[in-house]
Amino acid sequence: MGKKIGILIENRFIEKEIFYYQSYFANAGYEVVLLTRLWGQPSLTFKGLEYQAEITAQNSFENLSDDDLKDYVAIIAPAGYVSDYLLYEEKPGDISPACRFLERVMKDKSIIKGFICHSLWIAGPIKESFNGRKVTCHNNILSHVRNAGIEYQDADVYVDDDLITARTGGHHAPFAECIINNIRK
Repeated sequence: MGKKIGILIENRFIEKEIFYYQSYFANAGYEVVLLTRLWGQPSLTFKGLEYQAEITAQNSFENLSDDDLKDYVAIIAPAGYVSDYLLYEEKPGDISPACRFLERVMKDKSIIKGFICHSLWIAGPIKESFNGRKVTCHNNILSHVRNAGIEYQDADVYVDDDLITARTGGHHAPFAECIINNIRK
C-alpha cells in the first residue's frame, strides 16, 4: 500500500487549505506530494489566492506511470482556481493533461479521490469518469456538476465509495479527516 497523498496545485490555490493538508496528512504518516503540469521545467512556483503566499511544486502528474501511481493512497483536487487552470489545453477542444491524469485515477478503485469546492470544474471534459457517482460541491458550480451528469448531494462532505467531496474550501478539515478515515478502512 502506498504512503503518498497527491495534491494537484496551480495558481490561485487557497493557502490555509493547502498548508493544512500538508501538516495534517504528514502528521497522519503520509508523504504529501504537490502535483502539477511542469511544462518541461524542473519546478514551478505558484501564488495563493488570498495572501499571495508562494508554494513550489517539483512533481508532474504527466510523468506518473501506473507503477508510480500505486504509491498514492489519495489524489486531491483542492479548492480555489486550481482546477480551472488545470483545464487548460493548447488546442481548443482537446482534453487537458490534468483531465487525462484524473481519468486514470478515477479508474483505480484503490485510490481515494478527493474533490472540494470548485474543483469539480475539472469533471466536465471527463464526465464519463463520473457516471453514476454522487457528489457535493460549491453552490456556484452546481450547474456544472449537473451538466456533467453527476448526481448532486446536499451535504458538507459526501462519501461515494472511493470518491470524497466537500462543499467549500472552508470544509477542508472535515474533508481531510474523512479522507484519512477512508484510507485506513
